[in-house]
Amino acid sequence: MKVSDILRVKGGTLYTATPDEPLSRALNLMAEKDIGSLVVMSHGDLVGMLTFREVIQIMVKNGGTIGSITVRTAMDDAPLTCTTATELDEVRRMMLERHARYMPVMDQRMLMGVISFYDVAKAVVDSQNFENKMLKAYIRDWPADGSAPATP
Repeated sequence: MKVSDILRVKGGTLYTATPDEPLSRALNLMAEKDIGSLVVMSHGDLVGMLTFREVIQIMVKNGGTIGSITVRTAMDDAPLTCTTATELDEVRRMMLERHARYMPVMDQRMLMGVISFYDVAKAVVDSQNFENKMLKAYIRDWPADGSAPATP
């Protein structure tokens, strides 16, 4: 399974911020849309990623306030990225290694979407459920409730 399979199911809605906008505006958008991340774009290029992790870190650093802090101050300016052709196993490895919950998907310099650890986990579970269903259908006389067949 590839990242393109996740994006196909997920859809293409993207939420972005600019590096020089107030962090408070970015947080309002995240709260309003109930999302955990924003891709930070400048002049059409990916320049960073803002997640609640970065927000919490900057708030702790500033005594619990955000004041006039900009997105640039809080964002991760070297986010982990993948492409639509990246295999899901590789994405899981990358996300686990870097403790990343969100990953921008790029095609050259074009942002194609963002996948989350939740999206990856859901895709894996859905794939395993489908595989289990196919295996059970292949095995003759397997009960529909999922219990093992009775042995004579």
